[in-house]
This record gives sequence, structure tokens and C-alpha cells, in this order.
Amino acid sequence: MTVFRNKRLRRLRINENIRNLVQEVRLTTNDLVCPVFVQEGLTERTPVDSMPAIERLPLSEISNEIQNISDLKIPAVMLFGIPSQKDETGTSAFLEEGIVQKAISEVKSNFGDKIVIMADVCLCQYTTSGHCGIVKDNKIDNDLSIETLTKIAVSQAKAGVHVVSPSAMMDGQVSAIRKGLDEADFKDVSIMSHSAKHSSSFYSPFRDAAECTPQFGDRKTYQVPFTNPQEAMREVATDIEEGVDIVMIKPALSYLDLIAETKRRFNVPVSAYSVSGEYAMVKAAASQGWIKEDEITNEILHSIKRAGADMIVTYFAKSCARLIQDNS
Repeated sequence: MTVFRNKRLRRLRINENIRNLVQEVRLTTNDLVCPVFVQEGLTERTPVDSMPAIERLPLSEISNEIQNISDLKIPAVMLFGIPSQKDETGTSAFLEEGIVQKAISEVKSNFGDKIVIMADVCLCQYTTSGHCGIVKDNKIDNDLSIETLTKIAVSQAKAGVHVVSPSAMMDGQVSAIRKGLDEADFKDVSIMSHSAKHSSSFYSPFRDAAECTPQFGDRKTYQVPFTNPQEAMREVATDIEEGVDIVMIKPALSYLDLIAETKRRFNVPVSAYSVSGEYAMVKAAASQGWIKEDEITNEILHSIKRAGADMIVTYFAKSCARLIQDNS
């Protein structure tokens, strides 16, 4: 067998210092966005059974949590609210005294611009149907829904949010929200849309955490089929045409091809959401001793970054940040 001595790539792998010198993809805390659940009416932190180490927080704990996240040098959080009262039209989602609005105000008051405040703009946690839009005549009314989504975004902007993050997958939601924000004089508030949010089984633990399982049917009429990559790219292109600031591919791990394709095709920041099912599977396997949690988390998040994500929304944000700091 002929050995091509000048082609021995393993020379660059012979020790850790050399490997560090030639490392191509680097994950830092600046790449991370940490999701936070805040629930109206709670008096203490409540664990999410299907997502070990994740908790629903009372409003009284939100500043402590944000301080912990900030201390880990994570630059951004995404707030999700769980209200005490739901109705058919998700009224509590856009109230001035709504749970997310209060949380935003609390964080902005205590931290200012020291941490980026993102907030989910959707209706599933707030409607009795559990759907991301308003149900009319037994189906999701797209145009009525985007009116409400705009109200939610503007109410969050009034509370002090930096980035609104519409996740309802309603057609025209980005343009409607941008128009609403601009008319309310919130031109500096950014939009990070869940541009290609797929109809996925990976969301199940989130639905447990946010109490937003659909009460009938499913979300296949408005979320992207996981079989249709070109349709996903059309969704991304449409959001860009409508004025989005950051696009998102969701979920992340099974959709690395779409993250890479989005980065290749479009000159916009790309976010990836490593969703609850991805987190829960790692936690479950680690609890059985089948995998090493830190090592596989590090590999997964690096793969998402390698695919082209500029930022990663992940439930591993805090543990990953600790790992990065320990290894620095």
C-alpha cells in the first residue's frame, strides 16, 4: 500500500493544542439564546416533568433567573408566557398587565440593554383551542390571527422588548407586525420570525411546559411539512421580503440541511431553535447512562453552528455556557 506522506491530515490532530489551532468552528456563549418560561399565578419554581432541569418561573423569580443567565455571559433570552386565563381569542396575550409584558418590563427595568430580551409572539398558550391562531368555523382564520399577533407584538414593544419572535406561522405575519410596530413608533424593535417552523413531533415536551397542546386536530395546516425543503425556503424568502430581521429554522438537529441552505441562499442572520424534544432525548439517554450528556450536547450545538446558524435558541444554553467557561 502506497503511503502519501505529504497527505497525512492526522498531523493536525496529534495533540490538543494543535487541534485548537486549526479548529474551524467555535461555539461561544455569544451564540446562545436561553428560553425562559414564566407563569402567571405561580408562587415558586415548578419543574417541567418532560424537560429535566427546566422550570416554569413565577414573576418574582424572573430577575434572579436573568441574573444567573447574564452571569453565564449568555447575551439573550426568549420569554414564553403561561397565563392564568385562556379564551377563544387569546386576549391575555396582548394585555398591558399580561404575564409576558410584566416579565419584559421587569427585565428591562433591572437589566436595561445588558441582555437582549426576545419574546415569543403566538397564541397557542393563550387560546382555549391550543392553536397558534384564532379558530373560526372550525379552522384557523389567518387574517384575523395576524391582527391579534400584531397587537401582541406592539404590547411587548411597549413593555420594552428588543426582539419580537412570531412563531404562529400565519401568512403575512411579518409584514403585519412590522407595519404595526412602525406605526406605533417602535421602528427599532427587531423581528426574529420562526420562518420555517415545521410540523414536528419534537415539540411535545414544550407543549407540556407551556400547556399548549391543541385541543383538536393538529397544526399541519399552517406549519411546514418536514418533507418539503423547497417550501421551507419559500417561507424564509417570504419573511425576508416582508422585512424580517432574523430568520429561524425550527427544529434544528433534523433540519441541518435547511439551516445550511438558508445560510447559502440568503444574506440575513440565521437562527436555529434546538427544540424541546431534542433536549429531552439527550436528557433521557444521559439519565440511563447511554451517552455522556456534556459531550453529546457540545457535539450537537457545534453541528448546528457548523451548518450555518448565527445563533442557537437552546434549552442547553446554561449548561453549555458553564461547559464553555470551564474549558476556557
